[in-house]
Amino acid sequence: MTKPVLQQENVKMNVSLSGKEEAIREAGGVLVDNGYVQQKYIDSMLEREKVTSTFMGNGVAIPHGTEDSREWVDHSGLSVVQVPDGVDFDGNEVRILIGIAGKGDEHLNILSKIAIVCSDEENIEKMVQASSKEELLEVIGEVEIS
Repeated sequence: MTKPVLQQENVKMNVSLSGKEEAIREAGGVLVDNGYVQQKYIDSMLEREKVTSTFMGNGVAIPHGTEDSREWVDHSGLSVVQVPDGVDFDGNEVRILIGIAGKGDEHLNILSKIAIVCSDEENIEKMVQASSKEELLEVIGEVEIS
């Protein structure tokens, strides 16, 4: 049975984070807690960040695992963590974290859809200002794997 890629349980609102590592662990933890990935996947997300920053601009970071972490992905999924006060990603302020886990090659499809939504600063602002999970999901809701 396939799980929805993004559901309300995958969204965390008004989170305060002290730094990049905590932020990545938070985004990955949501994926672990909801059965998308195994715990080891979080280590690969941290590993990926050492190689290249997942900061995308517009106050968004998209932490995801390394190429060889796919064995720890049980279902494709997204986590969204709203950080209104921002968290520092190597001198860049991140206010929306989107954790990605893709089964097989699905992460590329998911990434491209996320990139489209997040390239519009207005969408990011709506996600940061959202007062409910429903409101936030409405903005990012176009991201569905078909």
